[in-house]
Amino acid sequence: MEAEFAVTGTSYAWLVEPSSWTVEGSTVVAEAEARTDVFHSPFGEAPRADAARALTPPPGDEWQLVARLHVDFGASWDAGGLLVHANERTWAKITFELSTDGVPTLYSVVTRDGRSDDAIGPAADADGMWLRLSGFDGGCAMHHSADGRNWRLLRQFTLGAPRPVGVGLVVQSPVGSGCRVRFDEVRLAATRLAHLYDGR
Repeated sequence: MEAEFAVTGTSYAWLVEPSSWTVEGSTVVAEAEARTDVFHSPFGEAPRADAARALTPPPGDEWQLVARLHVDFGASWDAGGLLVHANERTWAKITFELSTDGVPTLYSVVTRDGRSDDAIGPAADADGMWLRLSGFDGGCAMHHSADGRNWRLLRQFTLGAPRPVGVGLVVQSPVGSGCRVRFDEVRLAATRLAHLYDGR
């Protein structure tokens, strides 16, 4: 039976359960297992699908998932993030992640037909970052913010068919010994993103 939890009035189920997790109010803390990831190499390497992921059905065709992330970085690619998921071959994530040069960085991955398109974004504030994942008009948008008020577009995309069946949280530690992530002020709302480029 899947482990479930509720945060800010929304129920989530772990598609893959982390090594440990707690929920208090609008905060979720999860610990990624060592050497876990969700990534499908565009170069034909074996896919990874063992990162912890918690999902809930999107509340209609227009929605916004927001959280502030704090990540206890230890190794390259340690990360927490937000995820939109159709199936194991069709999904996307925005992550607050440690780059290979040791700099906290924003990443985005869009996976269609079992191949991931991985893009490296700007460096980020190590103390924590706001992430937003929005769905509207058959597509999605990823935004980030240092303060939760002023947002910058990171990526716009479509998963194509099939339609997303879940949105939620992801934690990973692809080459490390585990990674603790705190998601603060997690909220999922059936609201439309008003402005794509400033994210408001």
